[in-house]
Parts: sequence; C-alpha cells; structure tokens
Amino acid sequence: MKIKTVVIGASPNVNRYSNRAVNSLIDYGFEVIPLGIRRGGIAGIDIINLRERPHLENVHTITLYINPGNQVEWYQYIQNLNPERIIFNPGTENPEFENRLNHLGIDTIKGCTLVMLNSGIYQDVAG
Repeated sequence: MKIKTVVIGASPNVNRYSNRAVNSLIDYGFEVIPLGIRRGGIAGIDIINLRERPHLENVHTITLYINPGNQVEWYQYIQNLNPERIIFNPGTENPEFENRLNHLGIDTIKGCTLVMLNSGIYQDVAG
C-alpha cells in the first residue's frame, strides 16, 4: 500500500521547502498530492488549487507548509480529509490546531518532513 501524503502549501518555486518535500516524497515512492494557491507543477505533478478544497480520500499524512495565521481558514477542510497524522513543519507549529486535531484522534508531529524522510522516521511512522 502506498502512503498518500498531501502537501498543503505546495509551491512551484524550487527554493521552497514545500517543493523540496514533494520531490523527496516522490523519490521515496510515496503518493503525493500537492495543494497550494500558486499555479504550476512540481516534478510533473500539477499543484491542485487549495482554494477549491478538493475532495480527497484515503489520506494518510498531511504535511503543512502554511504559517499558523493562514491555517485557520483551512481547519475544517484539513479535518475533513481525515488523515492519520499531520506534520507541522518548522514555522507552522500551531498549538491550538494541534490540540483540536488530537481531540479528533488525529496524530500531530512537530518535525521536518525532509529530515524525517532522510532519517527513515517518516517511513517508520507511516508503515
């Protein structure tokens, strides 16, 4: 089974960590769905417009690349994706949202997706 990961805050800018995360997830063999507000693509995959709140099923992990101030409008959408876990990358930490998610039974991790992938932690927790 491939672990489906949704990258929220995906950017076509190769200098952004969200872009690097999408590429790394692909390199490690994960199914990746990049969601963002900027048009473009990453590694041949179109970035889906986050504002359209696309319906996605069987989401295992969401990795966040949007700052806490911009997360509020996406709380309900993210919750409705019903992921098993959400990774709050550096700069996205949000205790209020984390507590809300934990109350719903969704695991939250404060960490860096890139570091987790490179160290094998991402796979261990996902598998």
